[in-house]
Parts: sequence; structure tokens; C-alpha cells
Amino acid sequence: MSGLIPRIAGHNEHSWALVLGAGEGKRLRSLTTDDRGVAVPKQFCSLAGEHSLLHDALLRARAVASPARTCAIVAAEHRRWWEPSLRSLPSENIIVQPGNRGTAIGILLPLAAILRRDPDATVLVLPSDHFVRNEVILARAIREAMSRARDGEVILLGIDPEEADTELGYIVPDRPCGADVQQVARFVEKPQRHEAEQTIEAGGLWNSFIFAARGATLFGMLERALPEGAMQLVDIERRVADGEAMPGDLADVYEHLPTVDFSREVLQHLPRFLRVMRVPSCGWSDLGTPRRVREVLSRELADFVPEPVASGGILNLAAQHARLQLA
Repeated sequence: MSGLIPRIAGHNEHSWALVLGAGEGKRLRSLTTDDRGVAVPKQFCSLAGEHSLLHDALLRARAVASPARTCAIVAAEHRRWWEPSLRSLPSENIIVQPGNRGTAIGILLPLAAILRRDPDATVLVLPSDHFVRNEVILARAIREAMSRARDGEVILLGIDPEEADTELGYIVPDRPCGADVQQVARFVEKPQRHEAEQTIEAGGLWNSFIFAARGATLFGMLERALPEGAMQLVDIERRVADGEAMPGDLADVYEHLPTVDFSREVLQHLPRFLRVMRVPSCGWSDLGTPRRVREVLSRELADFVPEPVASGGILNLAAQHARLQLA
């Protein structure tokens, strides 16, 4: 399993973490469908232990933020899974979106809630579907990214590639042989193998989708990139929090929102705001597809004997994989 996840070491009072836990995980459904035919979103599954991937992400957040300043964005329809998983967070830190409108909207809604409470917040954004072999390396990079982000830069964490993976996105820095933090030159999304090899030769790093930014900077980027109607969420979120509107009013706004991808529609259109921090190889994987899960299990847990599939009530991907291999 992944290495020890370090706890907080002198975090800043304006340091916040946002865990993205509202995804549907459609590409992994062959592994996340239980014996009753229920598709469990992957963030609520375990790779091979007793804790879910969402739980691991919450622990990862503690490198920079206490539970009191850790928020999670989740989907209303996933309540049966996230309620037991998020007991460590204050209820006001659990932001429930009524529908899936892409990662940009999924960041905007909780960001508005954080900035309402702390206008000076610096925010670490963490996906909830990652495996990390060496958490110490990643935690060190996360803390450094948060420190640099307080100066107004948006710091993306790029992982040193261990192979030319065609299922991942890449970030290419403008000066590959320069310092560990560089301006972003371009993004490469899920290239063919030859292009992936060329991208790595040009200094390309795996795009982890982990990043740190001043909340106000991130809000400004979203404001520039999102359609005007999307910004209604900010006012509705405040009014719901103040008791001036009902959650149903938020659902009404969602009904008319487009789906907006944060990487494609925000980051890639505003590269001048971005810096990429090189993170040494740490056994990182986003567990996005069955192949990536299979490779992590083969590389990291070759001798692991899986527990029953639903051990502790959490679907176990290692056991699911073993069961499907025997079928």
C-alpha cells in the first residue's frame, strides 16, 4: 500500500484543501460494479485495503490543512457512500452538487463557499482517485506548492513520468532543464505512444491534476473562462448558506448550466497564469482505467492476497480484479 501520509507540519491559517469527490468513474465500471449490479463510484472504493480512495485523499490533504479547513465536493446522488466517508469533516465543509456539470463547475461551487468564509484562502485542489506509493515525496511537493501559490501563482504538480503512458495528460514546461518550477508551455492530452515519448523527451511531466492557488486567483480564472450564467452559483451558494434560498434553487440553476471541463476550458486557455512544479517519481497513478488499476496492482501489490470483495462495506478493487480474472 501507499507510504505513510504525513500530518500537518505548521500549516498556514489561510491554507485550505478541496477534495474533488463528485466524479462518476464511468471508465472503471467494469471493476466497480458489485455482485448486485450496483456501480460504485471509484472514489468510494478501496484499492486493496480497508479505507476508500476518498479517505486516502482526505489524509493527503492534512499535509497542509486541518479537517476544519478541508472541504469536499460530492454528488447528491452518491449520499449513501459519502456520508459515512466524510464523518471527519464539519457538515458545512461538505458541499453537495445537485448534478454533474464538469470539473470547472465542481471547483467553482466549493471555492465560492471557501472564499465566503476566508477571502484570503490559498487552496490545494486534490482529486480523490489517486494511488501514491511514496506519500512523503508528494506531501513535500504539496507544501512547497502551497507556499509558492500564496504569492499569486497557480502551481500545478507535474509528476516525473515512469513510462510513456497514453492514458494520461502531460504538462510541458517552457524550460525543461531549468528550475523545478517553470512556466507552462503547453498541455498534451492522452497522446499516442510515439507522441508521449517525444513529450517526455521535451521535458513533459504527468499532469496529476493536483494544484495550489490563491482562492481569489482561481476564482478570477473561472470568472474569465465560464459562461456568465455559471457565476450565478456564487450568489445562490451564499443565499443558501444564509438561509435566504433553498437547496432546490441551486438545483434549478444547475438544470441550465453547460458541462465545463476545468483542464480543457480553463487551464489550457490561460497558460500565462500557470506554473508547473516537477515532482520526483513517487509511484503516483490516477487509477482512471482498468489497465491502470491492473498495472498498479501488478507493480505494487503482486504478492497481495485480497480480502473479500466487500470487506468493511467498501468495494475492494484488488479483489474485484482477482474475481474477474477467475471468471
